[in-house]
Amino acid sequence: MQYSLKSTAVFQGKGLHSGAAVTLKIHPAPVGHGIWFLRSDVGAQDARIPAVWDAVVPSKLCTLIANDAGVSVSTIEHVMAALAGSAISNALIEVDGPEVPILDGSAAPFVDGILTAGILVQDAPVLAIRVLRAVEVRDGDAVARLEPSEMLEIDFRIDFAEAAIGQQSMVLNMANGAFVRELSNSRTFCRNADVIAMRERGLALGGTLENAVVFDGSNVLSPGGLRHADEPVRHKMLDAMGDLALAGAPLLGRYTGVRAGHALTNKLLRALFAQPDAWAYHNCEGHTGGKLPGVGVHRGDLPR
Repeated sequence: MQYSLKSTAVFQGKGLHSGAAVTLKIHPAPVGHGIWFLRSDVGAQDARIPAVWDAVVPSKLCTLIANDAGVSVSTIEHVMAALAGSAISNALIEVDGPEVPILDGSAAPFVDGILTAGILVQDAPVLAIRVLRAVEVRDGDAVARLEPSEMLEIDFRIDFAEAAIGQQSMVLNMANGAFVRELSNSRTFCRNADVIAMRERGLALGGTLENAVVFDGSNVLSPGGLRHADEPVRHKMLDAMGDLALAGAPLLGRYTGVRAGHALTNKLLRALFAQPDAWAYHNCEGHTGGKLPGVGVHRGDLPR
């Protein structure tokens, strides 16, 4: 089945990099609509932007998409992860600025709002993208790979010099609400030195210790510390979930990321779709449909 929202979910906050106030609304959408963004602040221009892999514009710090008219929206990865992790197939995301609000730095507020608005079951099958053979891309020591699997699995590994992060790894089968329970509340993170450098360049103006985990050597500067001992690798998996959602349909495959970021995951999707023999559409009915990320999730799955 395809899924949308029963009513509009509204979120207000600041852009992580711009610091500007922004309102985002996730509206219900009909069968077959897919996920689109709508910039409500651009007037007569073409304001609709498709949330798909080939609309991604290279950006080092976040995922940014743009349409043919050059209208863009950035930092979409957390809301995209929330939609995918809640099994939403169809939605129109209205935003009154160029950047999605960061909220608490995780996807949990978006998931909470979506589930509060209610999940609408739509009487139409969902088409998934089945990975048929391994596809891999590299950038130095960073690797991103997709391999065949009966459902979406994410295997991620990170390695940071900061003692408070170090080497972390996690493997997760994304069925049965695993994203919401295990990943959704993991926040974006950075080094204190990076925060200083970004602000000198006019970036991270909306970042605070309340919406990001900031590390300084062996110390965690954010109040309350970590939500999980391995919160950084969980957040990287959250980001990967959002970036993989730009495939345009649920993926049936195993994703492996080693030091991978937004750009490399998008490069992987481009490599996948450039090889017609590496993937195929799969009609998800019965057992397979019930194993897609987010199917059957409810607010009780949210971490407390």
